[in-house]
Amino acid sequence: MNILGVSAFYHDSAASIIEDGKIIAAAQEERFTRKKHDQDFPVNAIEYCLQEADITPGQIDYIAFYDKPFLKFERILETYLQYAPRGLLSFTKALPLWLKKKLWIKTLIEDEFKDFKGKILFPEHHISHAAAAFFPSPFDEAAIITTDGVGEWTTTSMGVGEANRVTLLREIHFPHSLGLLYSAFTYYTGFKVNSGEYKVMGLAPYGEPRYVNRILDHLIDLKEDGSFRLNMTYFNYPAGLTMTSNAFNQLFGGPPRKPESQLRQKDMDLAASIQKVIELAMIKMATHAKKITGKERLVLAGGVALNCVANGLILKEGLFEDIWIQPASGDAGGALGAALAIWYQYLEKPRQSDNSSDAQHGSFLGPSFNNSFIEDYIGKHRLPAKKLDEDELYTTVSELLSQEQVVGWFQGRMEFGPRALGARSILGDARSPEMQKKMNLKIKFRESFRPFAPAILAEEVSNYFDIDRPSPYMLLVAGVKKKRQHEMSAAEKSLFGIEKLNIVRSSIPAVTHIDYSARLQTVHRETNPGFYKLLQHFKARTGCPVLVNTSFNVRGEPIVCTPDDAYRCFMSTEMDYLVIGHYLFDKNEQPAENKEHISIKNTELD
Repeated sequence: MNILGVSAFYHDSAASIIEDGKIIAAAQEERFTRKKHDQDFPVNAIEYCLQEADITPGQIDYIAFYDKPFLKFERILETYLQYAPRGLLSFTKALPLWLKKKLWIKTLIEDEFKDFKGKILFPEHHISHAAAAFFPSPFDEAAIITTDGVGEWTTTSMGVGEANRVTLLREIHFPHSLGLLYSAFTYYTGFKVNSGEYKVMGLAPYGEPRYVNRILDHLIDLKEDGSFRLNMTYFNYPAGLTMTSNAFNQLFGGPPRKPESQLRQKDMDLAASIQKVIELAMIKMATHAKKITGKERLVLAGGVALNCVANGLILKEGLFEDIWIQPASGDAGGALGAALAIWYQYLEKPRQSDNSSDAQHGSFLGPSFNNSFIEDYIGKHRLPAKKLDEDELYTTVSELLSQEQVVGWFQGRMEFGPRALGARSILGDARSPEMQKKMNLKIKFRESFRPFAPAILAEEVSNYFDIDRPSPYMLLVAGVKKKRQHEMSAAEKSLFGIEKLNIVRSSIPAVTHIDYSARLQTVHRETNPGFYKLLQHFKARTGCPVLVNTSFNVRGEPIVCTPDDAYRCFMSTEMDYLVIGHYLFDKNEQPAENKEHISIKNTELD
């Protein structure tokens, strides 16, 4: 039985396919269209999923859309009526898209797939999130927390997963939303909503949480059980075109920062403050979820679950024996959750788990390209590249990395979710004090304060970080071991804000954030043998089992999908080498006419 899951029309549209309950493929539409956070109906992602499953639309039994469009439209209408006449401009901008597309998902699907004869089903948004959190997890039972901006009405839910069912026990409804609260500060500090939230998280350690009490006193009434209400006097998002109101601006001493203008200490302090409030709220939620479910394990999904600092603190609190976070926690993952909800919940199929390995295959669920395809691509475009056998590949690349060369690494199936996990990655030497600055400014073309993640051999993680379990999806933050840290001098300790950036804090400075933390990825032989082998070779050469791992893209672009995407990205940055399959590209050997200079416009950073 084949079930196609679809998410669309908000942000990060995606598709997934499961066959008899097994996850076969999943991908975001943006990877194919090259349009960041593409929200359009995922025609290309669906086509890929069907190809990977080797089926036609006529062989699909069910199509699951990740929310209920009419219920969402009801919320939008009620909200605009409540705030009328304020919000008329926003309403007139939103209404045509709803009337033309968003309300008619069933018709759109039927028009797109003429041969499809199955059923189209619509799980609720947070059921899709809960299903994406629990069903692929390694747990046979778990507490569930989902929290995001908003689904239909729900913004946060607590529930329980047992065997083949997820049940939501508590819900918080729009306009009260942790995700939208965080997005309000994203907007106010000058970053783009729905893509810049992780920049706020990365900026937070440069500031002091001076505004926590102001947020708790004026913006959010946070209860001990994790429930909350926002004071809507300070927000404009229910019916306006901005996130914050004039009252919010007055509360924090002025208008929002203009995008790409100079960051101020105030912006860093605001980031630190909202991050602290989110952490406090998430810990209270986790505590209450444990109380009402009695479960020893926790699963998370929804956009707020991408806040890896908060995730790490929940783990550190010791409330649960273990936690698992959906790698595609945002709306993209809803496509997978919707399909799984139909298989387990609607069709009542049995589910088995072993509490050790999850069912998401390392989240390597996207397209792959074999060496024959890559060789044809190289030949067609007459690109200088050297073919290496397997031993040469790992020996050569590990040597280049040890010489502080930056390498684009394109191998196997593309990752599903926002993190590059060693299939579409840019790699560097974590021991280099200059690597963070070099990769941010010359390759990623992004803000200098943005931290990079360490990829580490799974069995070595406790030797470098304060964590005793895997973190395969780069969704947990842990401290760097004390023995790896470098003590700061009195002069270094006296620095403020961005001045702290270039201090060497550990033996792996390129991945050590200014608070001695790191957003780490453990690399496992079972799910990514090639990347694992590269780390082994690098350790054998240098004694260090850690590499910098960042996503293979530049500002404003999605992570690369195809060899052509990878080559164009390689040629338009100061990356030194590129590896696609078994082929090595040296920048110095590439034709000068192939270099495409990226025009750095005054647009939002990637």
